[in-house]
Amino acid sequence: MNKIMKNKTFIIAELSANHNGSFDVAKRTIRAAKEAGADAIKLQTYTADTLTIDSDKADFVISGDTLWDGKTLYDLYKEAYTPWEWHRELFDTAKDEGLICFSTPFDFTAVDFLEELDNPIYKIASFEIQDIPLIQYVAQKGKPVIISTGIAELEDIELAVKTCRDVENNDITLLKCTSAYPAPIEESNLLMIRDLASKFNVRVGVSDHSLGITVPITAVAMGATVIEKHFILDKSVGGPDAAFSLDKNEFTQMVKAVRDAEKAIGKVDYTLSDKQKANKQFGRSLYAVKDIKEGEKFTKENVCSIRPGFGLHPKYYWDIIDKRATKNIEKGTGIKFDLIK
Repeated sequence: MNKIMKNKTFIIAELSANHNGSFDVAKRTIRAAKEAGADAIKLQTYTADTLTIDSDKADFVISGDTLWDGKTLYDLYKEAYTPWEWHRELFDTAKDEGLICFSTPFDFTAVDFLEELDNPIYKIASFEIQDIPLIQYVAQKGKPVIISTGIAELEDIELAVKTCRDVENNDITLLKCTSAYPAPIEESNLLMIRDLASKFNVRVGVSDHSLGITVPITAVAMGATVIEKHFILDKSVGGPDAAFSLDKNEFTQMVKAVRDAEKAIGKVDYTLSDKQKANKQFGRSLYAVKDIKEGEKFTKENVCSIRPGFGLHPKYYWDIIDKRATKNIEKGTGIKFDLIK
């Protein structure tokens, strides 16, 4: 993953259902993601039949104040899925654009299919973090594994990470995620980024479903190395994920803000740049604030620490008080050692 990320925040544009059933829109979305500054485009590889069963029993009808209340799980996934016959060309389109393309599989058959496409990274969705057989099967492929933690308790995360490590796959990234659509910004809890990194000794990022770009920028400041955000060509087209996706202009702004945040974070470095050193002239130093005659004592009345910074360091102030001047010193002269007896 380090080779893929190239020592910068890895920014993923999530296509998800934002093609709205159009192959042409899917390809145009990939091209737009590149133009917006994404490093990768992510698909989801499933069918309604690999995720659930076609049932209208109460258990299978969505409720709970979501965007999709009243639909059956089967109907939602049938509407939202990305046809498998599109995948190869979508991978090729991304490659042509210089984007990394990878996917989230939801069952063994999807993993097998993605292996045929040389899928370079595997993402485990929040709602699959408890699917330990799937995580094990993915981890055994020996490729980087990104795991969202949206519905995970600590023991779920521990087990998912252990499952990867048990098959000697240590290339793990955990994504702090709030599984609400859209997610309230106050539920982001981005302090968890540092805690997850410390607890599990893995890379950590954020999969963000909140509105706007505040969460991704803040996440980078908290140490996130991966940002995943849903991406759409035009929100007016609609679709299952449109309400919490960024369009091209918004995504472009996010990428710029993330890259600026990276620059601002910088590194631990107490040395000064040439420009900063030059600005020391505007700092404080010791100056004669009255005319001082040869042999006269330096006092609190005739020497002060003032701007600019061409005189002695203020740390010498008490050392020179009551010492005598070696010659006449005009008001406004920076005090130097050769002026002190």
